[in-house]
Amino acid sequence: MKGYQFSKFLPNELPKGGFDEMLKLFTQLLNYTAGDAGEALAWMNELDKQYKFTNNDYGMGDFIEDLKEKGYLKEENGETKITAKTEQTIRKSALEEIFGKLKKAGKGNHNSNISGIGEEKNADRREFNFGDSLDQIDMTASIHNAQINHGIGNFTLTERDLEVEEKDYKTLTSTVLMIDISHSMILYGEDRITPAKKTAMALAELIKTKYPKDTLDIVVFGNDAWPITVKDLPYLQVGPYHTNTFAGLELATDLLRRRKTHNKQIFMITDGKPTCLKENGRYYKNSVGLDRKVISKTLNMAAQCKRLNIPITTFMIAKDPYLQQFVRQFTEINGGRAFYSSLNGLGEYIFEDYIKNRRRTVR
Repeated sequence: MKGYQFSKFLPNELPKGGFDEMLKLFTQLLNYTAGDAGEALAWMNELDKQYKFTNNDYGMGDFIEDLKEKGYLKEENGETKITAKTEQTIRKSALEEIFGKLKKAGKGNHNSNISGIGEEKNADRREFNFGDSLDQIDMTASIHNAQINHGIGNFTLTERDLEVEEKDYKTLTSTVLMIDISHSMILYGEDRITPAKKTAMALAELIKTKYPKDTLDIVVFGNDAWPITVKDLPYLQVGPYHTNTFAGLELATDLLRRRKTHNKQIFMITDGKPTCLKENGRYYKNSVGLDRKVISKTLNMAAQCKRLNIPITTFMIAKDPYLQQFVRQFTEINGGRAFYSSLNGLGEYIFEDYIKNRRRTVR
């Protein structure tokens, strides 16, 4: 019989004191409190009692005053709220967390990007081939190769020594990120909405800083679907909703129709099956099994997206076999992709897939 051995939990991400370290913890807690500054500070007080990361020289009161003076907190109608500067800090923190993991180690099954005579340099290198342009040659690396191959006494540079920098085709991409905010996203003792929010914030910050000509729209869906802005993400919460996937796809498709780019795609983060439709102003709901009426309309929407050349990438957080079977059918009809990802790897999967799609050649 297997047993379990318990040991004392020793957190390794608690601050060691000082404003910068404590700010990192504060921004992390804001993800879990849906942007509620008062609740996040209350949690910090409780953590400080247990782990003592403040001291006689710098206490929680000093930290709160610094937050106000540096523009991270404001008083509004007698309530302490975060500012736009804090919202951007949360997005940057999410980007560093997710993109940092991606750079350290990729997933391994999404790394087949198309390279060649493009416009944006990437990290790939190869030997010179007939037809390569001269501006692709990395002269520093080529001279280094020549010294290794022929020695430095009598310098010789041959075609075999030339090393070429690969470049990616520069494409513009319009993406809609759909986030399921139905009640099941916080059921069963698992917080699924926070990783989804952090991924959305990180993706928005990546596009804003690295691919500013790309577009990102964010759609949330429960009983209905509606667009939100990047500014709304820290405050996003799950509601007492069913899952109207059809409405989310319909809105996402409408948003992408207005974009004038060639590359269009939908990323959908969900943990459950479609359970809801809205017909003639009334909700049709059925949470038991796979309702034929709801599933049929959802699959028809997937087929419509295919006709519009809009692939859907589904990031499924649930592992139920019958739900995975539905996702496989949905993906086959749309011609898109599906990943059954864990919450820990969600951000890296989405980032890798976004960058891969952005590098494809549009013909």
